[in-house]
Amino acid sequence: MKTKKEHAAIPQDLESLISALSEGERTTYNHLMHAIKFTPTILEKYASWSDTCYTRNCIVDTEKYELILICWCAGQATPIHDHDGEECWVKVISGAFKETIYKADDIGILQFERMGISNVNEVTYMKDFMGFHTLENISGEKCMSLHLYAKPIRKCRVFDVESETFADKQLGYDTRA
Repeated sequence: MKTKKEHAAIPQDLESLISALSEGERTTYNHLMHAIKFTPTILEKYASWSDTCYTRNCIVDTEKYELILICWCAGQATPIHDHDGEECWVKVISGAFKETIYKADDIGILQFERMGISNVNEVTYMKDFMGFHTLENISGEKCMSLHLYAKPIRKCRVFDVESETFADKQLGYDTRA
């Protein structure tokens, strides 16, 4: 007997993914993000680029989830941050990323935990109990990643390297669909 997950069609385009996310439960998000195989051309109408910082391009923002295309120029990276208690899946659409994860020790000092490299069609997952992380485009060229947050995050805590403290940061979008 096949499970409901095995019967579900793998989304072949963005509209199918949005429909599956909207109709499905949070428990299906991991399967969907791993199953999709999108080319950059599927997402290029949502892409915007900046030489100074990666861009956050909102595709869908509901109370249930948020789907964002992040566009990165070579070498761009996020600060070390959390996700305000929400789950985050990152699907590499083009390029390669280094993810570095940190944990706070008993007195709140950040300690390196581990580092990994993600390539096209690979997915990373993060939730606050796992620590804090930073993502960096290491591909040497422009690249894209698709981020799914369940539920949307409106703010996060960002680590300031100079003061070695965290500060709340309100999140916004560079573009909205």
